Amino acid sequence: MTGTLAAVGAGLAVIGVGIGIGMVGGKAVEAIARQPEAAGDIRAVMLLMAAFVEGAGLIAILLSIFMAG
Repeated sequence: MTGTLAAVGAGLAVIGVGIGIGMVGGKAVEAIARQPEAAGDIRAVMLLMAAFVEGAGLIAILLSIFMAG
């Protein structure tokens, strides 16, 4: 039963990360469309934020697996 709970927790974490990175990418595209001259800076911040979201998701996946096991 604990393996199932870990799988559900990891799945929820992956869904959250997908939504988060999608929102970061979408807002970055909107910002670049509004100010094309700032595309380089916006892209750099977008990549940094996507890495933070992905890192938080990885921590959530690992915690779900370790807490269930």
